[in-house]
Amino acid sequence: MGSLLMAAILSPWFYLWGRQLAAAAAGGELPELLEWLGEACGRSRFSRFFDRALLFSSLMLMPLLLRRIRKLRAAPDAHPVSNGPAIAWRSALAHMGMACMISAGVLFGLGMILDATGMYVSKPVSPTLGRIFSKVFIPAVAASLVEEWIFRGVLLGLWLRFSRPWPACLGTSLLFSFLHFLNPPGGALIADPSHPLAGFNLLGKILLHFGDPLFFVTDFASLAIAGMILAWARVRTGALWFSIGLHSGWIMAFKAFHQFYRQVPDHPLSPWGVGENLRSGLLPLMALLVTAWICKSVLTRFEASPTPVNRA
Repeated sequence: MGSLLMAAILSPWFYLWGRQLAAAAAGGELPELLEWLGEACGRSRFSRFFDRALLFSSLMLMPLLLRRIRKLRAAPDAHPVSNGPAIAWRSALAHMGMACMISAGVLFGLGMILDATGMYVSKPVSPTLGRIFSKVFIPAVAASLVEEWIFRGVLLGLWLRFSRPWPACLGTSLLFSFLHFLNPPGGALIADPSHPLAGFNLLGKILLHFGDPLFFVTDFASLAIAGMILAWARVRTGALWFSIGLHSGWIMAFKAFHQFYRQVPDHPLSPWGVGENLRSGLLPLMALLVTAWICKSVLTRFEASPTPVNRA
């Protein structure tokens, strides 16, 4: 909340500074790096400045968050959370590999079904191996490691100290989905981005976006359920490895599919069946439920001992 409010205050100033830098870069008298940054600022919409202000605010307020985390861990009513026995690296790789194959296989299989229905068609030019590595493999590895450590490692670990697993998994999953959609809806415009209240205007449009039934069902709910599967896997196994594998498999299949296929506009399955991409819509939601059902059987091999939590 603090980061959002701080970003709403700072974003008009970021916008003004960006425009000034863009004007100076147009004269061609700045160092090359600043000229590149100025050109980027000149092309950017106000929502991008808000995004950068939010990132800056999060970094500035990070010490307060870390201080709060230390206090929560030291709280007298906090119950220690057991992560189960240590997992050997071979077992960790088995966790990640199995989970990655399940999530990527189901999601890419859905893509093949949509290709057969005509919802998607192959792109005329296939991506190069270098592009696949940079646009598919690296994001899948980096995002899964960072987000699983933050959401299922730090946040879920703290939540489990004070509540049962079910509300802890639900709370972190809703937060996980909410933070992924802190973008204004398509077509949202700010009349005067330099106005001191422009950031709050944009923040209001972002929050109102969550009241759209189509967006809530086809986008928000899907990511929230994905977060529940990841959190449930972390609680069941007592480690992050299976969750990291699931997460990386989803990203890998999602990005790889969209590198090779493009959506056909105005298809009968759009927008409720499948939304703007392969993670949006009722059919991707069903694919997540299939993934959860498969994981339920597989996780019996990797399940950790029960995690002690507060039963009050």
